[in-house]
Amino acid sequence: MMEHPRAAGRPFLPTSPFGASALTPPAEQFAVDDQVTHDKYGLGRVICVEDDTILIIDFGSRRVQITTPCAKLTKL
Repeated sequence: MMEHPRAAGRPFLPTSPFGASALTPPAEQFAVDDQVTHDKYGLGRVICVEDDTILIIDFGSRRVQITTPCAKLTKL
């Protein structure tokens, strides 16, 4: 039995409205003294930023180290 050659994939046209890739929003940038809220820990203040990916946040009763991006963390 003869096999048919596989069709080459179609190129993605940037102007096409079909199958457009979803644009990811830019990651939030945090700085020292930013007020933040966390779904589990509540209201807090950023006290240290390491390598733009690790945050140390003071939530009043505890200090927590969080890596970004974090879906539960929102900048106020």
